[in-house]
Amino acid sequence: MSRRDRTSVDRRTVLRGTGLAGLAGLAGCVGTGDPEPSPTETAGGGGSGGGGSDSDDSTPTPTPDRMADSAEVWGWDVAAKSLDLIDDPYEEAHGGEVEITQIGRADLKNKFKSTLLSGSGAPAASMMESVDAAAWVDTDGLRDISAWLADAGIKDKFVKGKWGPLERDGKTYALPWDIGPVGTFYRTDVFDEYGVDPSSVETWDEYIEEGKKLPDDQYLLNLPSNDYDGLWRMMYRQIGGQPFTADGAVNIHSDKSLRVARILKRIRDSGVANDLASWSSAWFTAFGKGTTASLTAGAWIEGTLKAELGDTAGKWRAMKPPAIESGGSRATNWGGSNLTIPKQVSDEKARRAWDYVAYTLGQKEHQITMYKEFGIFPALKPAYESDAFDQSSSFLGGQEAGRMFAEVAPNIAPYRYTVDTPAVTKAINTHFRDMMTGKKTPKEAVDAAAQQVADRTDRDLA
Repeated sequence: MSRRDRTSVDRRTVLRGTGLAGLAGLAGCVGTGDPEPSPTETAGGGGSGGGGSDSDDSTPTPTPDRMADSAEVWGWDVAAKSLDLIDDPYEEAHGGEVEITQIGRADLKNKFKSTLLSGSGAPAASMMESVDAAAWVDTDGLRDISAWLADAGIKDKFVKGKWGPLERDGKTYALPWDIGPVGTFYRTDVFDEYGVDPSSVETWDEYIEEGKKLPDDQYLLNLPSNDYDGLWRMMYRQIGGQPFTADGAVNIHSDKSLRVARILKRIRDSGVANDLASWSSAWFTAFGKGTTASLTAGAWIEGTLKAELGDTAGKWRAMKPPAIESGGSRATNWGGSNLTIPKQVSDEKARRAWDYVAYTLGQKEHQITMYKEFGIFPALKPAYESDAFDQSSSFLGGQEAGRMFAEVAPNIAPYRYTVDTPAVTKAINTHFRDMMTGKKTPKEAVDAAAQQVADRTDRDLA
């Protein structure tokens, strides 16, 4: 955004429904676009500038004549607003003009994927969720940033669990931005009234037992039938599960997956959970009234609860999610985004985009700015040294929850997303619904889900 024409991101043109085909329906080959710069070119002029390190100023800044004068970056919701916080400091330090365009999440995904497939119309850089990375890389429409990343020397500064979906065949197609270290957020007023003791909880089985203290019209948590896959993925990743093996075989019927399915079924059968659709008005109302007393989600949910249920401030706390078994990991992830650069944009435009991306995501002070303002939890490890994570949260009753999440983040296991992740999502939701209603046992549900994915993707079963 130009210093000559400062316009708030809230006043930018928000692109509305595009009518484009959904992610699953898009297929085909992308145009060749502009050629990528060679490593020789990037070594001299494609470095990250001030973004090369959070404390080292030795990384060369690309000369202005080798970068475009401007770059457009696409993002959604508070993520776009977070990027908007950094463009002024960037422009003052590096020149050029950065324009942040805010687009609705679903519309951005459809529109950007379409530009990758068509070979035209893409911005200089765009948000990309990790769950979509494999499908977007598969378009052959993203630029390999490996040479720039090596020149900047910042790869090891990011949590290792972020890189898997962003890499293929030795190439890297995005720079990590944020992660979603998981916590269980709970209503202290409800827990106190009925004697539910979160400090006594280590495992899901123990949490279920505590939930039985609640009366019949009061629920410990929610099991949304439209998001069984999200709960399954969170818990499966927690114990090191992978939906596909390293050689590509379907692995969602593994012993670890079966253990997760059995826990979810026990939660349902125990009567401690309701089944409201996630993100629905009824879902928010239940949390607001306290009739659903807890929610397990990424750290980013605090910002959502604060925005939607501001009058409940001070009544919430957070703890690490329950373990699958005693002594097991309590670290896992839900959500997370990255910034990527399309292959089709010119080399000069791509260099400007990389310079801004590395400056924004590769320096801890900028990551902390976004975290403090909008709760965007960084994937950049040096950021965790900041005392911002030791600040008390008034919404969480003065709890310093940021430090808990910062301790969890480096222990999050990697997870293998592929172009067939949507097939896993559909299969888990379909067959877990049958499991919850008693039409299938947990073993039958995971076996049926695995067979459905294998049949529809032409993969072998592990």
